[in-house]
Amino acid sequence: MKYFTKEVQIALTAVVAIVILFFGLKFLKGLSIFSTSSTYYASFDDISGMTNSCPVYASGFKVGTVSGISYDYARHGAIRASIELNKDFHLPEGTRAEISSDLMGNVQVNLIMPAGGGRTLPAGSTISGGKEQGVMAKAGDMVPEISRILPKIDSIAASLNALLADPAIRNTLHNADKISSDLTVTTRQLNTLMAQVNGKVPGILNKADVTMANASKVTEHLSGIDVAGTMAKVDATLDGVHAMTEKLNSREGTLGLLVNDPALYNNLSATMRDADSLVIDLKAHPKRYVHFSLFGRKDK
Repeated sequence: MKYFTKEVQIALTAVVAIVILFFGLKFLKGLSIFSTSSTYYASFDDISGMTNSCPVYASGFKVGTVSGISYDYARHGAIRASIELNKDFHLPEGTRAEISSDLMGNVQVNLIMPAGGGRTLPAGSTISGGKEQGVMAKAGDMVPEISRILPKIDSIAASLNALLADPAIRNTLHNADKISSDLTVTTRQLNTLMAQVNGKVPGILNKADVTMANASKVTEHLSGIDVAGTMAKVDATLDGVHAMTEKLNSREGTLGLLVNDPALYNNLSATMRDADSLVIDLKAHPKRYVHFSLFGRKDK
């Protein structure tokens, strides 16, 4: 035990502390400690907040981390990021890296892989990188459009203010409020009327049933009438009237001669006039026509 002096113990403790510190830093950076990984590189023109240990996602699943960032001074602007990916993850050809950030400022790298996959890139390959156009960038792109729309919005607001300041609008709103109140009253009255009607509906239906029953009886009575016989009698009567009318129009018979012979009409008129004169003379001089005496004398 003479080899484990205090100096050796201190040295061993320092070595263990350094090892623990190394693996602890890798753990804090999100790097895999015991499992192996594949290293790829991504070239960016602007990393905008990306740092070491930024997570790397593929289709929303974390597949690695950014292990280092270096600036290419020879190319004046090219930034190279080292990406440690899980050894089981195979990076297809045509994949590109995009830096994205949320509203909280958290930065991550998304691997945008081509549809359908393709040939697998070997470890150590370099892929192109860029920035995802986030919400703020999209809002910035909308600023010119908003600037063009603002004058129109201002004009519309001025027109609305002028319209709302018009007394006719206030009167219209007042009338609308009055109409709404009237409609409320009308609705209440209609509800009352409907309640009354609903109360009378059973009686109306009963009367309707009675009326339908009576109508059914009338229909049955009408169905029992000999319509054919009645119409035959009516036709016979009309034929008689027609024959009588033809006789009146002809010169046959007394009525026909009376209607159609002017001479007969004139003779009857003369006879009536003579009869009228006779009656008048008879009333004026009855003794000329009636001779009556108790002693048989004549009155001359």
